[in-house]
Amino acid sequence: MSQLKNIELTIVIGGYAMQYHLGRKLPVTEAVADYNARGEDIFVLPHPSWRNTGWLKKNPWFAETVVPRLRSRIQEVLND
Repeated sequence: MSQLKNIELTIVIGGYAMQYHLGRKLPVTEAVADYNARGEDIFVLPHPSWRNTGWLKKNPWFAETVVPRLRSRIQEVLND
């Protein structure tokens, strides 16, 4: 990672990635919900697994708030 230049967006997916990029492993809900604290350059997402269907149903704010912000940020990066 240190050799990569001009990283505009980091998408952190799952516990191992949280440990690496955030320096600690947080509960998924806490890590994902704290997206405002990290600004627009780092987004933490739950692991894309069928086992997370329950988590997604219990946390509708993720699809309503985080996903649109991430999509918007991806578009910004692609258009730069």
